[in-house]
Amino acid sequence: MPHASSARACGLDFGTSNSTVGCVRPGQETLLPLEDGKVTLPSVVFFNADDGSTCFGRTALQEYLTGYEGRLMRSMKSLLGSRLLDGRTEVHGRSLLFRDLLRQFIGELKRRADLHGERAFEHVVLGRPVCFVDDDPAADRTAETTLAEIARTIGFKEVSFQYEPIAAAFHYETEIHREELVLVADIGGGTSDFSLVRLSPQRATLPNRREDLLANGGVHIGGTDFDRLFSLVGVMPLFGFRSLLKNQREMPSRVYYDLATWHSINAAYTYRVLTEQKRFSLDAQEPEKMARLLTLIEKRAGHWLANEVEQAKIALSDQESTTLVLDHIEPDLRRQLTRDEFDAATTGLVGKIEAKLAALLRDAGVAPERIDTIFFTGGASGMPLLRRRVAALLPQARPVEGDLFGSIGAGLAIEAARRYG
Repeated sequence: MPHASSARACGLDFGTSNSTVGCVRPGQETLLPLEDGKVTLPSVVFFNADDGSTCFGRTALQEYLTGYEGRLMRSMKSLLGSRLLDGRTEVHGRSLLFRDLLRQFIGELKRRADLHGERAFEHVVLGRPVCFVDDDPAADRTAETTLAEIARTIGFKEVSFQYEPIAAAFHYETEIHREELVLVADIGGGTSDFSLVRLSPQRATLPNRREDLLANGGVHIGGTDFDRLFSLVGVMPLFGFRSLLKNQREMPSRVYYDLATWHSINAAYTYRVLTEQKRFSLDAQEPEKMARLLTLIEKRAGHWLANEVEQAKIALSDQESTTLVLDHIEPDLRRQLTRDEFDAATTGLVGKIEAKLAALLRDAGVAPERIDTIFFTGGASGMPLLRRRVAALLPQARPVEGDLFGSIGAGLAIEAARRYG
């Protein structure tokens, strides 16, 4: 029997980096604890080859970093709308469809939500980015349809969607005391989404908020894209990226892009790639760098390195420099990374996000001076250069930081209660 105070519907935020599930329950926290009392479950799956088990979230990442043999999968949301979705990968010695990988992870989210929500949820509002895929409406529709199909196969009977920045706006609306015109800047792991919304305590009670949504827009650029560029510029040169062969040609770059991109790292671990890189190392002008690359591939340490780069990016949000310790690859190997270096590597991405926001305001016909508040959410929204450039477009707006990892899930829960009771 369901708990007397439990909600019948939940909001589910399947994120590129982290996921949450929430429901509105009197006198209780909205977001449900999903792992070790924490409300976020990192969007990570590890298939442990040593014992044949499958684990999720922080446990998955810890088992991989501890050194267990197996396959780590992260940034799985990036598969939605991509040509990889109908492809396969090998785990535990068998072929696994990527869409079944998504089903496993989202199914685990529901299982944990049902456990801590004390009922089997049958109604869900799923978050979705404004654009799963840029400039391809057909692929975008396919991504949403796929997510809905997966939700139904794991036990949800009623499935609907809400844009993630709109959900974050509804969460922010619970904290304000007067009407505000708010620009929600949701910078997540895979996308950057913006919504211009009119919010107030009185409007929060309305069943239909369509007239309050003045503009919506997004671009398929997020935190993992910043990680990739930072890795290529700041770290991969240590492993031979952009170095020269003896014939003066540049080292082929495909393996470096794979190793710098979360959802393609496993592609660098094949026998063919290892054999190819050994051949290139014989013709390298800097063989010591290729030796590091071979060690990285042979140890299957690409995910470890990507995690170190991500942690360095996070550290540079609060400090001017940080040291990347790469003893796992070579004794005493270090790389000092600076915020200026990060900003220089990623200024092009920031410019594209800035241009998307400027276009949204222009198309909406809203003068920047009219906007009262910029509400930042999403795990990647804390990058200083990005915040400065976004804030510069709205000089009169008050910056507010929401729960970077929980605002969307909480807002989806509010929407679920509104739609389904």
